[in-house]
Amino acid sequence: MLEFENVSKSFWTGKQRKVILDRASFRVELGNSLGILAPNGTGKTTLINMMAGLEKPDEGTIHRGCRVSFPLGFMGGVVNKHTARENSRFIARLYGLDPDYVEAFCRWLCGIAEYFDMPVGTYSQGMRARFTFALLLALEFDIYLIDEGMPSTTDVEFNRKAGAILRDRLKEATVIVVSHQAQTLEKFCRTAAVLHAGRLHMFDTLEEAKRMYDYNTQG
Repeated sequence: MLEFENVSKSFWTGKQRKVILDRASFRVELGNSLGILAPNGTGKTTLINMMAGLEKPDEGTIHRGCRVSFPLGFMGGVVNKHTARENSRFIARLYGLDPDYVEAFCRWLCGIAEYFDMPVGTYSQGMRARFTFALLLALEFDIYLIDEGMPSTTDVEFNRKAGAILRDRLKEATVIVVSHQAQTLEKFCRTAAVLHAGRLHMFDTLEEAKRMYDYNTQG
């Protein structure tokens, strides 16, 4: 279970205060994957980072009663001057896992050959995305967080292998995905919410959420 209780979050832009959440309360139960619709610039990434514990709320409490992943594509735990081998082994130890297994899994899934033993700071954006995705899949979580703004990879073989693993994981796990496009949510969930004016409006179906979202964005 992941729960927000009277959570508020805002930023000062230099001209005005931008409100992301205003005393928002909601709960995501395990087994009930959730899609969140929000226009660009409304704080989707901030919301997903708060769920992961990467950002703190200004007010309120976030309860995590399960294992919540870091956002897919997040690079904060990876040290650029270290190789993928060194990073994968370090992350494995942080999560109490077998470093040999995590290294071997990431090496196999990434498919970046000799670059795996080179500093991550020398990687292209696509290679970095493949490595962080592999790290996410090497660890097992109850809730996986997906931000549509995550780095993407164009490697067909990697997408095939990683996609198959992720689909298997999501048969047992729960996913929370934030996007400005309803089509993105259809791949992962049936229930959805709309982030609007600092409030998260929860709906039983994606169709209901789409109607409110379309009204707000087109009105």
